[in-house]
Amino acid sequence: MKHQKPAAKTRQRAFTLIELMVTVAIVGILAAVAIPAYSDYVVRGRIPDATARLATLQVQMEQFYQDNRTYVNAPGCTTDSSTSRFFDFSCASASATAFSLQAVGKDAMSGFTFTVNQTGSKATSSVPSGWSTSTSCWVTKKGGIC
Repeated sequence: MKHQKPAAKTRQRAFTLIELMVTVAIVGILAAVAIPAYSDYVVRGRIPDATARLATLQVQMEQFYQDNRTYVNAPGCTTDSSTSRFFDFSCASASATAFSLQAVGKDAMSGFTFTVNQTGSKATSSVPSGWSTSTSCWVTKKGGIC
């Protein structure tokens, strides 16, 4: 009778605590970078809601002026808080020869204020912390980038 070798023990492989801790640390670092970047991306995606509506209102004001030679009582110069989920629109002033429209952020966009006037001058008069204002454009990215 031949001697048979005993069967080799099969060893189960599993993750060690160190490997698990390294993985958790890497995921934590990625999350720390990704979440703020995503938040900024979401905010930047909501800004066109204000700028597009302001541009539309500006055109309405100019059309009214062409027909009536005044901005007083123009339909674009009204308070509107229902068109946008993130901005309230208003006419800061309107005279026979001048107007100023503004979009003021609400809820997640509070702190932002965009304006436009009869000359087409666009401005970002207020922004949340970490953003920069501009007197010559509508800021769409941190750092005052238009």
